[in-house]
Formats: sequence, structure tokens, C-alpha cells
Amino acid sequence: MAALAAESTSPTPTVATFDDDVWEDLLNFVEEKQVIPIVGPELVTVQTDAHSTDSASSPQASSGPAHSTGSGQAGRENLYTWLARSLETRLGLTPTAGAPPPTLNDVVVRHLANRGRREDVYARIRTVMRETTFAPSPALLKLAEITDFNLYVSTTFDSLLEDALNTVRFGGLRTTDVAAYTPTRLVDLPVEREFMQRPLVYHLMGRLSAAPTYVISDEDVLEFVCALQTAAYTPQKLFRELEHNHLLLLGGGFSDWLTRMFLRLAKRRRLSEPRDFGEVLADTNAPRDPGLVFFLQQVSSRTRLYSGGAEAFVDELHRRWMARRQPALAATPGAGGAGAPVRFQAPGREMTDQAVFISYAREDLAAVQQLKAGLDAAGIVAWFDMEQLGGGDDFMRKIRGNIARCSFFIPVISATTQRRVEGWFRREWTWAVDRTEGMAAGARFILPVCIDDTPEAGALVPEQFLKTHWMRLPGGTVAPEIAARLQEMTGARRT
Repeated sequence: MAALAAESTSPTPTVATFDDDVWEDLLNFVEEKQVIPIVGPELVTVQTDAHSTDSASSPQASSGPAHSTGSGQAGRENLYTWLARSLETRLGLTPTAGAPPPTLNDVVVRHLANRGRREDVYARIRTVMRETTFAPSPALLKLAEITDFNLYVSTTFDSLLEDALNTVRFGGLRTTDVAAYTPTRLVDLPVEREFMQRPLVYHLMGRLSAAPTYVISDEDVLEFVCALQTAAYTPQKLFRELEHNHLLLLGGGFSDWLTRMFLRLAKRRRLSEPRDFGEVLADTNAPRDPGLVFFLQQVSSRTRLYSGGAEAFVDELHRRWMARRQPALAATPGAGGAGAPVRFQAPGREMTDQAVFISYAREDLAAVQQLKAGLDAAGIVAWFDMEQLGGGDDFMRKIRGNIARCSFFIPVISATTQRRVEGWFRREWTWAVDRTEGMAAGARFILPVCIDDTPEAGALVPEQFLKTHWMRLPGGTVAPEIAARLQEMTGARRT
């Protein structure tokens, strides 16, 4: 008790600033895919008819204090503030005069006090959400553009994060994988993160449904947190990833003690113990809570507090991440001028005739997206299998047929392909080599691309790959001179 008293009476500690070295260290970990963003309601702002941006709430309701959306844009407000107000009307509850905007928890409590059924609220929320369509917030779109992230954990139940990923990375196609936890049915990651073929959003607090399987109240939070700690309902693959990666806790809106509990749950050890992986907590209210700040600084020294709020943090992270990529993207043909990033357009499900076929290991998807974007910008029609299902006779016939009729075959070589002595891409490589057996001597068909510093000497590739000069495209970025060479070989129209 003495320790708690000392904590509560201490003056507000100073939150350390993020200098350039801190940002550079974080970006290094991001680029090495050792960072997982955990996205909360503070980032979920929407354009509504109500031009109120002065407050917001989280789906955890009073588990975290109301916070500013930080959007600073007229007509935008937090989705969960808007939803609580809409639900209040839908349930026939009279707004309390002079009271701050209600949270979802406030609405649930008042509904129960009127002898309403708790289960009915979830169906009403789904109805309200179905009656409108919101676009992802600028912050979510920026997070989606950071292609070094492939696993996103969400503490909200809306679909706007996966909508942002589908918009930015897949041309609007519903390609992002989605999983949702519930306290009564264990749902884990489908595979270890390194084997994910598409980005995945994991809804840790459930996903929108007519059934009571997601968090809208304090009681729901309690049930979810208790279930997550039980052996039978712990998503082990997910928690191994959280334990062994750096975390970005972005706008969760949790209360002081729930924040501590969440950190302990994610790291699965005492927070005072030395550990190799840390966390960044970017939340509008966290730096204003002296008890939480004191605890993190004295006990959980690997947790850094960012004082500017979640949106400001995402803006700065995105700006710095893009700045690192600008030199490689500058002057890319068709990219909109020097320094303009190349936009990725997802390939169609079916390959067009005479397209360039890209063969890759699924771990290299981000680089392959960049490669395809560069080829598109150069006027070269390229295709790769986005689904990477890798099984069944129909799938095998489809891929072999595409390799048999493509104009050129680009095998993407990397540290990943070196590490994996077995994989579907190796079948594709074999089929491409088989096709060359019927070609004239000296005919160009296989165009190896290396996306990192993997040396040709000792490379685990077919012998035919070593007879052709490799194109070195770090991260999949198509340099102007490479684009010109490919245009000449493929006969593509210069842009």
C-alpha cells in the first residue's frame, strides 16, 4: 500500500522525447519486420454529418478515459463516439442534458438499468453499422502503406483497418486475412507470422457481429481478459509473436491498470525483468496519467511513452518510413515524377496472355508488390499468384498453364529462398526450366531478380538461373535503367 500511495502522490513525471536516434532504431526494427502494431479506437475516425471532434471514446468504454481524436479535421469524429450516440437513439434512451458524449459502456449500462437485454445491444450495433459506409481514416491508410507490417492486432471491432489494407495494397480487393478472438472459441493465427502470405488483422477484442462475441462494455473487457489468460483459450501463436517482437500500442484508450495488465499479458513475464523487445505506447491520455507514467518509468523501462498521441505518432512514423524509401523510388518511370512513390495494383485472379510471370516466396510479398508496381509503371504487364494456395490439382494446372504461356519468367531470389530448401516456388522454378528445354539456344525467358544481397555463388537455384545475369532490385524497387532494359526485352510501350 505504501508503494501505491507513493505512486499516486508523486508529481507528474516527465515523458522523454523521441529524438532522431530513437526513431532510427525503431525504423530499423520495422524494416526487419520485428514490430507489430496494436491498433486502438483513437485511430478510427470517420467523416460524419456531426462536426464534432472534441472528444472520443473507445470500445472499452470507461476502461479508458475519453480522449481527443487528434484528427484536427472538420467533420471527423471518433467512430465509437458516433456509434454510442447512434445506439442511444436506436435504443430509445434520452440523452443526459449537459453530460459529456456517452461511451458504449454508458449506453449499455443505461439500457440494462431500463431492464433491457444485454444480448440485444450487439444486434442493434450491427444494424447501425450496416446502415452506413465509412472510409478508413488517414491514419489507418498510412499504417497500411507501411508494407513492412504484415500482422496488425486490433482492439476494435470495426473493419476499417482491413479496409485500409485492401485499399492501399490490393486495389480494393478483399484480400487481407482477418481473424477474431472470442472468449468461448479459440481462434489463433493460421500460421506463424513468417509464413503469412498476406497481411492479417487479428481482432483481439472480437469483431462486429449480431452475437455477443465482441467488446462493447467494461464487463466484456473483463470476460475477454480472463479468457485470454486461461490455458484452453490462449492464442499461443499470436502471443508468441507479441512476446518476441517490438510492439506499437496505438490509441488503445485503456485505463491505467488495464494498460499494465495488457502489457503483462502480451509479454508473458514480469515487466521489471530484462527483455530484448520493447513497446511504444502512443495514446492521448497515457502521458497525462501520472500513476501510469511513474509505473512505466520505474518498472517497465522497455516501454516508451510518446506524448503526441496515436495519430501524431503514425504521421511521423509514416513520414520517416517513406523518407527512407524515397531515394530508391525517385525518378521511377511512370511513377509521377522524382520522389513519387509507386502505387501497387493487385494482379487479377487470372493472368492475361503474354504477361510476365513473377515467382516468389510468400515471405517476400512486400518486395514483390513493389516489383509489380515498378513494372506496371514501366508499361510491363506482370502477374503473380496473390493467393498462393499451393495445393490441389486445379491449382497446379492453373500455375503450370500460366508458366507455359507467359512471355517471361521472373524468379525472385532472396535470403528467404536461400533459407527455404522446399517450397511451392521451387516447383514453379522447375516448370520454367522445363519450358526452356524446347527453346532455341540463347533465347531469353528466365530473368532472375534478386531483392537483397544474396550472392550468386552458392545460391540455391537451378543451374539455368546462373547462366543469366541477375537483376539486383533491392526491396523490389525497379530502377530506371532496369525498367528501360525490361521495356526493350518485352517490347513494352515506353511511358
